[in-house]
Amino acid sequence: MKTEKKKRGPSAPKGGPKGKKFSINNDPFFETEGKKRRKMDYDDDDIESGDSEEEAEILGASDASGGEEKQDDEDEETPGEIRKRMATELLDKMRAIARKEKEDKDGDEDEEDEEDKDSLVAKILQQEQLEESGRVRRVVASRLKKPETADGFKVLVKHRQSVTAVALSDDDLKGFSASKDGSILHWDVESGKTEKYQWPSEEVLKSHGAKDPRGRLKKHSKTVLALAVSSDGRYLASGGLDRHVHLWDIRTREHLQAFPGHQKPVSCLSFRQGSTDLFSGSFDRTVKYWNMEDRAYIDTICGHESEVLTLDCLRKERVLTVGRDRCMMLFKVLDQSRLVFRPPPSSLECCCFVNNDEFLSGLDDGSVQLWSILRKKPVYIVKNAHALLPACQNVEQKGSDKIPDSHLENGDHKIDGYNASSTFSWVSSVTVCRGSDLAASGAGNGFVRLWAIESGKKDIQPLYEVPLVGFVNSLAFAKSAQFLVAGVGQEPRLGRWGRLPTAKNGVAILPLKLS
Repeated sequence: MKTEKKKRGPSAPKGGPKGKKFSINNDPFFETEGKKRRKMDYDDDDIESGDSEEEAEILGASDASGGEEKQDDEDEETPGEIRKRMATELLDKMRAIARKEKEDKDGDEDEEDEEDKDSLVAKILQQEQLEESGRVRRVVASRLKKPETADGFKVLVKHRQSVTAVALSDDDLKGFSASKDGSILHWDVESGKTEKYQWPSEEVLKSHGAKDPRGRLKKHSKTVLALAVSSDGRYLASGGLDRHVHLWDIRTREHLQAFPGHQKPVSCLSFRQGSTDLFSGSFDRTVKYWNMEDRAYIDTICGHESEVLTLDCLRKERVLTVGRDRCMMLFKVLDQSRLVFRPPPSSLECCCFVNNDEFLSGLDDGSVQLWSILRKKPVYIVKNAHALLPACQNVEQKGSDKIPDSHLENGDHKIDGYNASSTFSWVSSVTVCRGSDLAASGAGNGFVRLWAIESGKKDIQPLYEVPLVGFVNSLAFAKSAQFLVAGVGQEPRLGRWGRLPTAKNGVAILPLKLS
């Protein structure tokens, strides 16, 4: 018999509902995209506001409850409004200066057009911007008057031990100094009134990021070797033997944070002009790059083969450093490159920028050198800039108008009457009045010398010397070139290989008179 085969339709998928036929058309997996999105495609014209009365009441209640918060938000200034207010205040200040200059010239105040006032303000602002950027140099040295015998250095602030660092704010109103005893003083330039920064306890330091001290030490060393002030006058940075960079709030004099990272003492600090970027040099042969606004570490710069002694920085992201490896290096941070400058056999002790293309250095043989970025050797050398007479080793020698052997440069000249190999003749500090041709250098020979830097001739001309007994460990010019401050001590900044018992530990100030 033949068995009839029943025709079977498409079988239902496994796990599907029983008793119902399966169709591909009914499977949602095979639905077309247009059918899925058919309900989502609406024209903007068809959308209507569907707020009900209840929603309106709820929204109205929330607006009423948040009205006070909105009013508080409106009272607070936005960053844009703050910038506008500061710009307006600066313009008003510049207009007042321009008006005063006009009155001095004419004698009487006449009505001026707004365009003339704005042009004067624009010229002043443009001149200041050029000076700050280093494109234009102020002529200050030729206008400087030689002080009388009574107008020398005067002690402004006293410390118990040798002063290691001094710094000034951009407005020339506040000064800062630190010493080997760990004290950091904040003082007023005019009155000399001092306020002391209080170090927090060990528990607070650890909560601020400080690491445990190494070796046998149970507490963090408070000896400070370097200070730096930010351009906006908000932050003060300090560094010393505890291997940390400490950040302080200038307005409240409170300790904000401690930045570990260096393996050995921090010897030098410098803020980049116009920013809160900080560079720190250490005996661990590295330079570290920080941002104090974000409290962040950025980078480590290597290159020196020995301890980094001093560093300096201007507006560009370039760092000038001096180390015990007898090298001076200019690091270009963005390019990750460096220029190496090697002086004659003597060791470098300090350095500073004159402008973006020129810089000064002081050596342990008592000489001061002028460098250019275009040459690997100094373009001018002032020999025996801080020399000692062998018969007057008590460093309280009388000043002379002529600096010994200062007119002989780039030559091998030997004068038996002078001794520049002593510890007291090491040039321990050099500084330049920012954006000008005025410079100063200090040592332990009992004098601070002022110099005129002539870029066109590429030379250094001596102006005069001012007596100051002690090791001049730090110098700082006022931005307005109205005075010079010096940090003086009985001992050198980084050691005890010399001592002057007759010196006074403290900060001395020298008023400068311009013609």
